[in-house]
Amino acid sequence: MNIGIVLKPQKVRDFNTLLPNLIQWLQRRKHRAVFYEQEKERLSKILKPTIIKAVDLLDHKSFFNNSELILSLGGDGTLIGVCRQLRKKDAPVLGVNMGKLGFITQFNKSEFFDALELAINKKLKPISLQLYNATVYRKNKKVFQSNFVNDAVLNRHQISRIFSLKVETKNEPIFEISGDGLIITSPIGSTAYSLAAGGPIIEPKVKALGLTPICPHGLTHRPLVIDDSEVIKVDIHFDNAPVSITLDGQESFDCIEGDSIQIKKKLGHNIKLLQNPDRTYFQTLRDKFTYGKR
Repeated sequence: MNIGIVLKPQKVRDFNTLLPNLIQWLQRRKHRAVFYEQEKERLSKILKPTIIKAVDLLDHKSFFNNSELILSLGGDGTLIGVCRQLRKKDAPVLGVNMGKLGFITQFNKSEFFDALELAINKKLKPISLQLYNATVYRKNKKVFQSNFVNDAVLNRHQISRIFSLKVETKNEPIFEISGDGLIITSPIGSTAYSLAAGGPIIEPKVKALGLTPICPHGLTHRPLVIDDSEVIKVDIHFDNAPVSITLDGQESFDCIEGDSIQIKKKLGHNIKLLQNPDRTYFQTLRDKFTYGKR
């Protein structure tokens, strides 16, 4: 089996011990490790030449085409970055937390090799994460399109000044607000930026999107949860300072006056994230956020 391995971009001390052990562990079981080709320089500093010969370095497209299981070694950001690139028929993902919080990464370092053994033997059940799409239209022409797993955020990225936006679905207005921006969050992303901005926690099984205004200039604009089968349209009104749309904190695009943004789910495009059988969603809430504790 080819095991695609994605590494946290920053330097991680644990990789110096973990990666040589991991590749040798895979070799003994007749499996092959696959990395992005741009990891060549970093791997050369961690692995001995004899071990490097046992791995494949591939471009992004070949990496996903040739991986039968994808191993994400990092935090939630690393895992989200992998999930944003997945296509319909790509391999399931095993997320291992190499950082601190690790809310959606299902396994920690102490569980790593046991979890990998179960994943290779197909003894871990996947949970399905919905992938969403954001498209920016300018004078009825598509000027930007990309995917998100967690959230799409509309705000200013320079001086902090309020701007206005109009949000509608089914051709019916939802919000006409002025403030610092708007967070459109998936259920899995509801415990990220949206939660910090006062948004609701949405259980991942709920097919919904959350709309969380950021510091609205008014007392009546509250967070809202809507059916994710609908298309959300956002029209932006602002002066000279630019407004950007940021997806999962990893990709952004600068909008101009009159741009229209469309948010919708990618039909039939679900991410297979391998689930920790010893960890439930509400247990994670209690452990990570002391949710529900007195």
